[in-house]
Amino acid sequence: MKDRLRRRRQKSPAAGESESTGKVGQKRPTGAEHPEPLQPDYLEAFEAQKAVVPPEPAPPLPPPPKIEVEMQPESPAFPPAPASEAIGHAPQTKPKGVVVLAIGLPGSGKTTWFRRRGVTPLSSDLLRSVLFDDVEEQRYQGLVFSTLRSLLRARLIARMPWNYVDATNLSPRERRQWIHMAKGFGYEVHAVFFDVPLEVCLERNRQRDRLVPEDILRRMAAKLRPPKFEEGFGKIVVVRVKKKDGETEASDAE
Repeated sequence: MKDRLRRRRQKSPAAGESESTGKVGQKRPTGAEHPEPLQPDYLEAFEAQKAVVPPEPAPPLPPPPKIEVEMQPESPAFPPAPASEAIGHAPQTKPKGVVVLAIGLPGSGKTTWFRRRGVTPLSSDLLRSVLFDDVEEQRYQGLVFSTLRSLLRARLIARMPWNYVDATNLSPRERRQWIHMAKGFGYEVHAVFFDVPLEVCLERNRQRDRLVPEDILRRMAAKLRPPKFEEGFGKIVVVRVKKKDGETEASDAE
């Protein structure tokens, strides 16, 4: 028995022998005739492939909206146009409809602009006549404009596609409620800004049957702020007048 154990110990593999040689129990061959075994390099190739993968390009940005400029004709006696053509084409994003806000001083041509296009807008003057039988009634401004907003809300609930509001809408604060309501019902909001010099408005005001006191008109001019896309408008049209020599009163909008 002792001799058998001694012989087994003498046959155990020596240092440097392993299963990697393919012959368990034999010494690992060395020298030029027996190079080192090959090592897999797929990990290095995988890492190199990940490093050269280009990043995905960012999607293109949509073009920014532009302000359109419209010149008032020398004579307002134009045939009426369909209401859908009062401010161009319907938006391409397929909202439920459009709410158009007129923005401008008394005498800037808002009512004439709507009349030329055959449009009957929601008007504060019209409501004063309906509610108080007096278009010049100024004591109930809050009641007039709350009723005006209720009428617009009713039209939006009825899904009327085109809606026009004829009021001065001088500041972003005054325009905010209209924009908020329209967008809440899924409507796009357009602005028609009557960029008419104060002197022209004053001259037209003197020729009207219903005069606005000059000091009030000047205070309103100090409050007037042009509309901006940041307010939520999807489209802005600027209406200007012509000089007698055919040149515009102001430069084109940017």
